[in-house]
Amino acid sequence: MRSARDMPGRLLRLLSLLQSRREWQGAELAERLGVSDRTIRRDIERLRELGYPVHGTTGTAGGYRLESGRDLPPLLLDDEEAVAIAVGLLTAADGTVSGIAESSVRALAKLQRVLPARLRHRITAVAQSITQVPRRGLPRVDPMTLAVVATACRDREMLTFEHRSRAGVTTARTVEPYTLVSTHGLWYLLAYDPGRADWRVFRVDRLIEPRSAGWRFTPREVPGGDAAAYISRSVAATPYRYTARATVEMGAEEMRTRLPSFLPSRIEPVDDGTCVIRFGADDLNTIVTELVALDADFTLDGPPELLDRLRVTAERLLRPVQRG
Repeated sequence: MRSARDMPGRLLRLLSLLQSRREWQGAELAERLGVSDRTIRRDIERLRELGYPVHGTTGTAGGYRLESGRDLPPLLLDDEEAVAIAVGLLTAADGTVSGIAESSVRALAKLQRVLPARLRHRITAVAQSITQVPRRGLPRVDPMTLAVVATACRDREMLTFEHRSRAGVTTARTVEPYTLVSTHGLWYLLAYDPGRADWRVFRVDRLIEPRSAGWRFTPREVPGGDAAAYISRSVAATPYRYTARATVEMGAEEMRTRLPSFLPSRIEPVDDGTCVIRFGADDLNTIVTELVALDADFTLDGPPELLDRLRVTAERLLRPVQRG
């Protein structure tokens, strides 16, 4: 009788487990829920009757996974997951993912209708504190591309795609995907490329038709143990068409707080009141904009065309003052 009384709560816990990981062994689920393997099989059947597409494999290594279905079944979220999703939806209109702003607003409205009052207050406080600054001129990423890549990272499945380089050259790649990182308005994928026997960082907006290769891989140790730091170093070391070096009359720590979106590795301390900043871009206007944002005195070492562009910009900025 106790098993029957506990069944609704047990089904919810079982569903939560299935949603948290790609695949579970039947024995693992039984141990987690404190029931027999036979009870797990019955509960799986009940979930299927409720419309959840639970796929099972037979044999000694048999397991269960929650497959993608025709319809989206209800999801179980704890408090932290619900708040995280709401905050993600609130900030989804920053322009890095194509066509997602309107969908985010609709999804957030649905989520807020079913949230407990204690969570609605927390999310409202976050919403009132956020001011979005749209990112213009940056390439956008298709949300389905992000979903495919993120799923391959989660499930440790080989990913195949065509990659378009900065020079426009397209090559076929099959890689071990590890993690996605969003920084400076761009999405990057850290992956190991067996064909080149080395780690690679790919701009996600340059991936063409990514898809699962259909087999899984054994994870390797990420260099340095920190994927985000590895990507930051790789991006900082990327060769650019234009580069410049500015010696700025401001300490490195203060400059990092003034330029929070700048890669920390590009700001190097000289002494307490001076730092060196390395700039790199494929167009001159980007570097000019970053130099103007310094709001500090500096000396510049850069190509003649950059100095010419700075002079033109300075003259344009001074013209209204001279007229006044």
